[in-house]
Amino acid sequence: MIAVQAMAQKKAHEVDAWLRRPAEAVAIVLLYGPDRGLVSERAMAFAGQTGLPLEDPFSVVRLEASEAEQGRLLDEAGTVPMFSDRRLLWVRNAGAQKALADDVKTLSLNPPRDAVILIEAGELKKGAALRTVVEGSAIGMALPCYVDEGRAIDQVIDDELGKSGVGITMEARAALRNNLGGDRLATRAEIAKLALYAYGQAQIQIEDVLALTGDVSGTSVDDAVDAVLEGKVADFDVAFTRHALGAGQVYPILAGALRQLQALQLMRSSMTGGRNAAAVVAAAKPPVFFARRKLVERALERWSPEALQRGLARLQAAIFATRRQPALATEITRHALLAMAVEASRFR
Repeated sequence: MIAVQAMAQKKAHEVDAWLRRPAEAVAIVLLYGPDRGLVSERAMAFAGQTGLPLEDPFSVVRLEASEAEQGRLLDEAGTVPMFSDRRLLWVRNAGAQKALADDVKTLSLNPPRDAVILIEAGELKKGAALRTVVEGSAIGMALPCYVDEGRAIDQVIDDELGKSGVGITMEARAALRNNLGGDRLATRAEIAKLALYAYGQAQIQIEDVLALTGDVSGTSVDDAVDAVLEGKVADFDVAFTRHALGAGQVYPILAGALRQLQALQLMRSSMTGGRNAAAVVAAAKPPVFFARRKLVERALERWSPEALQRGLARLQAAIFATRRQPALATEITRHALLAMAVEASRFR
């Protein structure tokens, strides 16, 4: 049993290597995890390794999990292929369907001679029926797909930019990594769009990244909070209005402003013994994103301990008020932050 378990599942960091050289004995492959884009991308990679023409409906049968669990998977697995040596049965959107897990178990105990089964699923916790069946199968392989992190994101960036032959500066890479989300296909699309935007350049610069990538609502939150810190009343109004119209929920701006003022208060307490704002920001833990360091330095110099305390009190009062009167949340939030921006505009 131990040997079967070792063959029937891989750790997340082992998946890509296995997909490059899948074991011939494996006839049931399960790809699962919260990153649906990564699940889909890896499923396509495995399908390509079969050597079958993926657009030929006689060679590749695509099924939704709802269809597969109605007995069709067993029927298709028992069908003799007419125009190829074997067929690929590709099941998508699998989850906790017990009937599907039962059919996969049947196929595991009675392996199809002319078919390979490929299953795409969402998050499956340890002990989920489908995952348990495949992990315990002598002909199965369960492959987890989790959100890209660290080196995995850098590899995706290098892969996509390599196709266009364009480089990227270290600052731009850091900003791009910070803006990318948790879906592999969406990540690749963002990078490809950036490469097209920078066509003809030797390297992508940070200005290119900031101009083209990232979540619009997140950007407007940061813009609104930064405008408050800088005392730029008109800029605050533009950013706040853009966020309110686009995202609807204004609490993220309140929460963002509260976190920023708390961080400033903590850093302000470190400005002792002649330490200036630049030194404090450089030593901050967690580190301040390099593109915002100058802004934070200016805020530390402008906002006195008393002003920070007043701002925090105003924000806390606004948060409580929005909870009591959620229908007026936008007006309450705008009024509180606008008052802070006006006060900051008077700092010298």
